[in-house]
Amino acid sequence: MTFGPAAFPLRAEEFDFTPVRRLMQEGVDENVFPGASIAVIYRGNTIFHEAFGTIGCGLSPKPAYSSTVYDIASLTKAVATTAAIMQLVERDSLKLDQSAAGYFPPFGRNGKNDITIRQLLNHTSGLRPHAWYIKTCSTPQELIAAICNDTLLTKPGTATAYSDNGFIILGTIVEQITGRSLEENFRARFSTPLGMQSTSFNPSGEMLRRVAPTGRDSTWNTKIGPRPLVNDQNAAILGGAAGHAGLFSSTGDLIRFTLMLMNDGRQDGVRYFRQSTIRQFTRRNGNDERALGWDLRSLEGYASTGSCFSKDSWGHLGFTGTSLWIDPRKDLAVIMLSNRVCPSSENRKIRKFRPRLHTTVAECLGYSCREEKPIGPPANP
Repeated sequence: MTFGPAAFPLRAEEFDFTPVRRLMQEGVDENVFPGASIAVIYRGNTIFHEAFGTIGCGLSPKPAYSSTVYDIASLTKAVATTAAIMQLVERDSLKLDQSAAGYFPPFGRNGKNDITIRQLLNHTSGLRPHAWYIKTCSTPQELIAAICNDTLLTKPGTATAYSDNGFIILGTIVEQITGRSLEENFRARFSTPLGMQSTSFNPSGEMLRRVAPTGRDSTWNTKIGPRPLVNDQNAAILGGAAGHAGLFSSTGDLIRFTLMLMNDGRQDGVRYFRQSTIRQFTRRNGNDERALGWDLRSLEGYASTGSCFSKDSWGHLGFTGTSLWIDPRKDLAVIMLSNRVCPSSENRKIRKFRPRLHTTVAECLGYSCREEKPIGPPANP
């Protein structure tokens, strides 16, 4: 990891982000998303943080702000579940190469007893990627039992297949080890000490009034009371807080979380991770495109980071139109939150938009996207 000291001063006016503003407005005008909030962190400084468009997709939507709260979908996997697991591993409460069933015995049914925590984190468990449990389950207990009773698609460790089901089990294991819900774990370990006041599962009160709507279907059937706000059906069945989805946040809050990661696990005098733990969970193994709970930049074909982020970049995407990418070589992070699923998840224009965004940000910082050397402001001395 090559992040520079956070104390190195940079001012937003040193850079011309007009191309980023133009691109974000284009995203609104071309219905990539109704609105979005974006933050750029460079050399320990937040040098760009603005919102564009509106929070809804009705006749009179309200404008989006940098304080707007979004359903961050699968960013939950990294920000909540993986982060909790990183602390549990660091503190010797969880072993990466231990059988997951050793922590949650029901999961070992039907040939799953040898699946390890590591394989759940890097999506090589052999579990199916996803299932529409809304068709067969209406309570958390029924959904967890369905995953435990399922059979494998491939032998563990032999193939990579991104799996929501694996992270649902990881969230359950965090709860089994700690005796606290995933929501309580996240609040105690991260959101409260980091001052992330606009980040939670099942937002309520003043925070709820700032949530950008998604294209949710109000006819979902659950037996747990009122349908949770979360866009993901399986997370809704699980009460709105699950290992794979359910977290809501703002770019401002994710700036604090990201700065902590970029500062080797420290923020405001508090250590959340050792530097070695962050490296362990984000390093590339060969040509793999999955680290431990984090995604890596694709080395071939499509890359949501675009061409300018280095091969050492790591981050995660969210189905609702969210993303967080960190490039340790450039000491650069880009956070984008949107509700591209409003009014419909059939809108997939964001797939082409994301690489353009990351490339444009890097070019505004003076990087040529045909090489990895900065051609703009001098490097941190």
